[in-house]
Amino acid sequence: MTTIESSKVEINKSAENLFNYLSNFNNFKHLMPPQVDNWSSTEDECSFTIKGMATIGMKIVEKTPFSYIKIVSNGKVPFDFILHTKLDVISPEKTNGQLVFEAELNPMIKMMVEKPLTNFFNMLAEKIKDIR
Repeated sequence: MTTIESSKVEINKSAENLFNYLSNFNNFKHLMPPQVDNWSSTEDECSFTIKGMATIGMKIVEKTPFSYIKIVSNGKVPFDFILHTKLDVISPEKTNGQLVFEAELNPMIKMMVEKPLTNFFNMLAEKIKDIR
């Protein structure tokens, strides 16, 4: 099992506000980097293309209010994965957030995607800090 953890980020928002925002894929378009094309979403599912790479589909399958969102691969994807969104309350208006990616990757795929995915998840974690 390959596990990639983003940096933990401190966000100046309540866990409830963050959870509500991140529980709706329609909000994710604003978090995506410029290399993401063909964004399509509903509240619980999304798909997009990363330039020069594959089309990715994701689906929210589990929510624990204000602390956890489980996202899984959906549709045609290069490999199955789970993305855990973890929120920990620091204070009423401060929350720690982290993304944890898990997938069964063969050594060749792991070598190709580990660094780009680490950078991508760290960038997403940083962008979450800017949620208004």
